[in-house]
Amino acid sequence: MTLEVFFRPEAEADIEDATVWYESQRARLGQAFLDEVASLTQALSEQPRVAPVVHRSTRRALLSRFPFAMYYRIVGDRLVVLAVMHGSRHPRRWKARSSMSD
Repeated sequence: MTLEVFFRPEAEADIEDATVWYESQRARLGQAFLDEVASLTQALSEQPRVAPVVHRSTRRALLSRFPFAMYYRIVGDRLVVLAVMHGSRHPRRWKARSSMSD
């Protein structure tokens, strides 16, 4: 069963910020980042339990070409993306989001 994917506004902002930064580094690199996020999102919607739980019910899936991770929860029949963050970011940033209501 494929889950519906819902991005929290904070996660959308994470993606936008990273896309803008990558595009400023090299033409079309921002689009490559977006494509990678879309590919991972599709894969997770089809197999949401493939990534490990890292904090309570929050799971972490790594992007393959970029040093980012997608943090998400399975809530009923939805996959809720809490954050898409660079691996060097402090875990406190996404952990605070995991305590927010879905």
